[in-house]
Amino acid sequence: MSARSHSVGSRRARRAPSRPSARAAAVRRRRLALLGGLVALVALAGAVVWPLVHHAVREIALPLRHEDIIRQQARDKHLDPALLAGVIYAESKFRDGQVSAAGAQGLMQLTPATAREIARRSGATNFHLRDLATPQVNISYGAYYLRYLLHRYGGNEAFALAAYNAGQGNVDRWIVAARARDAALSVEAIPFAETRAYVRRVEDAVRRYRRTYRRELGL
Repeated sequence: MSARSHSVGSRRARRAPSRPSARAAAVRRRRLALLGGLVALVALAGAVVWPLVHHAVREIALPLRHEDIIRQQARDKHLDPALLAGVIYAESKFRDGQVSAAGAQGLMQLTPATAREIARRSGATNFHLRDLATPQVNISYGAYYLRYLLHRYGGNEAFALAAYNAGQGNVDRWIVAARARDAALSVEAIPFAETRAYVRRVEDAVRRYRRTYRRELGL
C-alpha cells in the first residue's frame, strides 16, 4: 500500500460522524409535533367518549328509567326511591311492556287481580287493565302496593318484598311458622328458595341504586 493511500485511509478513520442535517432535524421536529398532536387528540376523544361509554355500561348493568316518576311516587307514598327502583329492576329490569305467564304486567309486574284491588282501595273509578302499560300508572300502583305491604308487615322489608313476590297468604303462613319456632322474622324464615333469592336480589339492587344514582333518585 502506498504512503498516499495509507494517509487517506487514516483521515477517513479519524473523521468524526457528521451531525444530522438541518433538514433531518426539521423532519424529526415535525414528527414529534404530529405525535404530540395525536396524543392530545386521543386524550380529548377519551375525555368526550369515556363518559358516554361509562354511562352506556352503567345503563346496561343497572338501568334506570322514569326516575322523575319514581321520585314523585316515593315521595307521595313515603317510600325509599332506591327501594322502588330495586323492585322495578327485580321485576322487569325497567323494560316496558313486560307480561309474565301469570299475566303480571308492566314495569312492576302487577297481576290484574292485584291491580283491581289497588284501584278499589285507592278509590280509582276509571281504571282499565290496559292502563298498566303506562309507566305513570304502573309505578303508581306498584308503589301503592309496596307501601300497603310494608304497613301490613310492620315495616319488615324482607316480608313485604316476599309478599310482593309470593303473595300475602304464603307470607302469613311463614310468619306463623317462624313464630311457632321462635325464629327471627328474617329472610332465612322464608322457606321458598325462589322468594329468598328475590328478596336478596332486591336488597342488593337497592344498595346499588343508592350508591350509583343518588342524584337521579334525589337521595
